[in-house]
Amino acid sequence: MNRILSVGFVAALVAVFSLIGCVDRGPPAREGEGEGEGEGEGEGEGEGEGEDEGEGEGEFVSACSVALDDTVDCPYRTVVVDTGLGDRDVHYAVPTGTPPVTGWPTVIFFQGSLFSAELSFHGAVADALGQHELARTVQALLDAGFAVLAPEVLGGGTTAWQTNVPPASTFWQGTFDDALMLALFVEIDDDSGAFGDLDDSRLYAAGISSGGFMTSRMAVSYAGRFKALAIHSGGYALCSSLCVLPSTLPADHPPTLFLHGNNDLIVTPAIMTMYRDALNDDGIEVDTVLDATAAHEWIAGATQALPAWFFAH
Repeated sequence: MNRILSVGFVAALVAVFSLIGCVDRGPPAREGEGEGEGEGEGEGEGEGEGEDEGEGEGEFVSACSVALDDTVDCPYRTVVVDTGLGDRDVHYAVPTGTPPVTGWPTVIFFQGSLFSAELSFHGAVADALGQHELARTVQALLDAGFAVLAPEVLGGGTTAWQTNVPPASTFWQGTFDDALMLALFVEIDDDSGAFGDLDDSRLYAAGISSGGFMTSRMAVSYAGRFKALAIHSGGYALCSSLCVLPSTLPADHPPTLFLHGNNDLIVTPAIMTMYRDALNDDGIEVDTVLDATAAHEWIAGATQALPAWFFAH
């Protein structure tokens, strides 16, 4: 029997209120509020357990600058990718220094709706929706030796990911966002591709709100491509006003870290826990960082949790 949860809003409407992918870079400090739903399941104490020798936290340095008021600016480049269905901008940054022999392990970051992914590389303490913490998280990823790619949604950040918007939600192949992902894989797989020397055997995905649902899509539609996922304020790829999980999720679903604000009224924690618990029941490694006071925003605990989770896988 399918697992069903009524969620009281359509995903397309959820996307309208989604948090953007605004990234600030600052020192990675682990905040502990509200963590603990998934202790013991794939927690990120795995620094130093990466597959590629020479990848250790602190061995790489980001090129981000931090002002006296803690405003963060991270240099990035923009590549225009021809998807076959139109051009899409992809913003990216890589750590400084020489990449590992196999290339930089890579995190694809999916923004929330209605904001440009380009904002992911700048943030100030006063910014709303946890943008400063998000930026610190991206800095921590770069400092840990991960490249970060931030593709734009259709319309240059003025829409949402198609993953949970009908008819794309059920007829994914050939959609604009599917074409984007296939074009990205071509560039990533090519050692001389547009993004430089990336490790196509160590791909990770993370996203918030609409981007969180898109992160789930990586497991549903691109089997075997990703080593681990981090879903922030999101849920299963196809969720809409009636969230239906199949009785069996993909057997090779990547290990997944869930991050959420306990007071989120846009994407309620119930949407996350339904998905997480189903994965756990199917024997998939999961963990949870739940912020007891946060709403629909990037939580402080993600700053250390994401790099540790990806580094451990």
